Order: sequence, then structure tokens, then C-alpha cells
Amino acid sequence: MKQSYALIQMDIAFGNPERNFQQAEKMIREAAANNITTVVLPELWTTGYDLTRLEDIADDNASRSTSFLGKLASELHINIVAGSVAKRVDHQTSNTLLVFNRKGELIKQYSKAHLFRLMDEEKHLVEGNSDGKFVLDDEKSAAVICYDIRFPEWIRTHMLDNTQVLYVVAEWPKQRIDHWRALLISRAIENQCFVIACNRAGSDPNNQFGGQSMIIGPWGEVIAEASEEETILYGAVDLDEVEKIRSTIPIFTDRRPDMYKL
Repeated sequence: MKQSYALIQMDIAFGNPERNFQQAEKMIREAAANNITTVVLPELWTTGYDLTRLEDIADDNASRSTSFLGKLASELHINIVAGSVAKRVDHQTSNTLLVFNRKGELIKQYSKAHLFRLMDEEKHLVEGNSDGKFVLDDEKSAAVICYDIRFPEWIRTHMLDNTQVLYVVAEWPKQRIDHWRALLISRAIENQCFVIACNRAGSDPNNQFGGQSMIIGPWGEVIAEASEEETILYGAVDLDEVEKIRSTIPIFTDRRPDMYKL
């Protein structure tokens, strides 16, 4: 199956949801005009890492984000892997990814399982306790958020059910962008899957972000890669390649999970 992607590498306005909703809509509409099947947004695209003000700017039950993105997906007839938003429920806030199909239906929510202490996430957010698996256009997919990719065992749990596409949404800092590239390519090779990874551009008062959103094939080949500037990265793939490669080097058949206990 052929799929085409548009990765929205936004320069997120720090703590300014109004501006971010406007910019996201502008870029999503531009992407949809290029006949893509799926749009991907970065991590915490509504607020950025303005964590100390989440009580004021988080999205209650993600209701505004859900309404906004669902309408766009339905109107434009595109899938939206909608990055993540600060979702507040009962005075607790999670870093939650949203996925919408072409009908505008919310088909998946995934809250970040591994909170990043270097950016004080654990002080302001609650960790998620469920997986990121979903089916989009009849293809088994999964999504994780930023720091999650440093945990290969977590990614592998998403791949054991013949998952073909791994989406990664992030606010990855520029000073560690080499890790971003190396980890993403490694996750693609070791799981023989496509990796669709959307990072943010720009800076906030405390961080400079690296951009370099990527589309990577199951051999680890880089199909498309952005610079560090705000942009839309486009790329097309043939998901049938996953089955071909997995039959060439059958790593999932050759696994010995009885020996992998920690």
C-alpha cells in the first residue's frame, strides 16, 4: 500500500495556544493541498514546554484539540497523527498523542510513558500506562513520544503484532540531534519498519530544538529529512516493503524471548 506523509515541523509559540492553533491549521491546509494521506504534528504543539503554566493553558480533556483536528481531518479527508497536547483531566495533566482517521474520528490516545526529567516533565505531568498501537488505513501502526525512543524494549512491544509503521512525535533539543538521527534509524532497522518522525523547530526560553524530521525505511534508509527550520517535510512510501524485508531477514521468527528476561 502506498502512503504519503506531511510532517509539520512547527516553530511552536511558547505558551500560546491561540497562535499555535492558527499556525497548525495554516500548515495542515497547505499540506493537504499536496494530496497526502497523513499529516503528522510534533509533541506538545499547542503549548510547547511551558509546563509551569499548564494549569492555565492545558486543554481540558483535550476537547478543543479533538474538535479542531477532527473537523480538519473530516473536511480535508486526511489522517492526522496529531502530535501530542497537554491534556488535563481532574487537575492532572498528561502529554497525550491523538490520532484521527479520514472521517475525523478520534481513534487513539496515547500518553507518554517515559517522562523526561531533564525538562522537568515528572514535576508537571503524569505518565501514561497504555500502549500506542492503532490501525490507520487498515495498516497496523504505533506511535510514541520523544524520550520513548530511548527505550528499545518499549518500541519492540509495539512491533510484535506485525506493526508496519512507527510514528514518533518530539520536541528534541538541537544539542542531542545526533542521538535523534541514530536512534530513529536504529529503531527502523531493528524492527524492520517505516519510521515517520516529526520534531519541532525553533526555540523556547530554555531550549533550542533541532528539527530534522525524518521518514526512514525498514532497511534504515533515509527517505526524506528536513533541515532545522520550520517547514513541511513530504515523503511517500510503499508499506508492502515491510513484509518483503521481514521475509528476507526473519528477525521476528528468529527471536528467543525465553532468553530475554531481565
